[in-house]
Amino acid sequence: MRDVAIIGIGIIKFGELWEKSLRDMAVEAALNCLTDAGTDRADSVTIGCMSSGVFNGQEHLASLIPDYLGKNNIPATRVESACASGGLAVRNAYMEVASGLSDYSLAIGVEKMTDVSTGMATYALATACDRDYEAFHGITFPGLYAMLARAHMERYDTTREQLAQVAVKNHSNGALNPFAQYPFPVTQEAVLSSTMIADPLRLLDCSPITDGAAAVLLTTVEEAKKFKSSPMVIIRGVGSATDTLALSQRKDMLELGAVKKAVHRALKMAGKKIQDIDFAEVHDCFTISEILVMETIGIVKPGQGGPATIDGLTALDGKFPLNPSGGLKSKGHPVGASGVAQVYEAVSQLRGESGKRQLNNPKLALTQNMGGSGGSCVCHVLEVKD
Repeated sequence: MRDVAIIGIGIIKFGELWEKSLRDMAVEAALNCLTDAGTDRADSVTIGCMSSGVFNGQEHLASLIPDYLGKNNIPATRVESACASGGLAVRNAYMEVASGLSDYSLAIGVEKMTDVSTGMATYALATACDRDYEAFHGITFPGLYAMLARAHMERYDTTREQLAQVAVKNHSNGALNPFAQYPFPVTQEAVLSSTMIADPLRLLDCSPITDGAAAVLLTTVEEAKKFKSSPMVIIRGVGSATDTLALSQRKDMLELGAVKKAVHRALKMAGKKIQDIDFAEVHDCFTISEILVMETIGIVKPGQGGPATIDGLTALDGKFPLNPSGGLKSKGHPVGASGVAQVYEAVSQLRGESGKRQLNNPKLALTQNMGGSGGSCVCHVLEVKD
């Protein structure tokens, strides 16, 4: 296996992008990435997209996107793992380069979610849960995560204020991110008084419906040495895992088994422990999600995620910052693009290019991208080489 570096990153502003099509967004992010890298070379392309067939009536992205990118003749693959599709695209590009199949591999994450009604968007997203035993009976992802939140509150005395603080913290970060869908702060009072969606989760506990795209270009460390414009960021570890699709089939619904295994595998491959990581981009599709993830991966003990968030552990100036980008909550959640956007933020921070939200000299980053209610997960450990 060859060592792999990220030499290019690209993103577009997330939001309700009425004037841009699925292909427009993917190509724009890819071109931004190639410009950042200083090369237009890509020996292969992987596109992460959850549900373009339902959202846009468009499948066969493995032909469409390279065509409009001007790269018709290279091998291309479209991958799907619900909301972890973007992370899976980066993993696939990593394997292309590490294995020697490609010297330069481009990963693109994209989703166009706002061209359908709210009902159709809800239907499309519900295809990521168990269709027969969850969606058919009326459950939606707000409902599933509301059950997780209620169970956590019952077991650990987690409070509504602690959940709300996740949104407050991430919106504070997102207010500093020019690519965020909702780049403005919110107060705890605003979160607690927002519309109830699924008790105890309110509107400002939930990530939004979003259009967006992001891209990263990978090559070997040896090839990366030819590019001197930025510090080199190396992928030190990759981890992936799955769990039962239905929440009801898990032995303990508050233990995210796929997340635990994926992070363990990525850290083991990197030869690191969670305590070595300087910051992480994690999958905060709902406020309870960030709390569950930080407990699952060992940042804090089970039940301590809420108090730690209130105490500032995960803030930009805390001991373990989470989601300096604003996370899915503030930056937005175009489901197929979110995992690639996490890697974009990690590389930007490690290069020292994140502007007002820049952390203090980070060296190691973790990205954690999961699908559904934790049915799949992909993680990456990234390190900057001075």
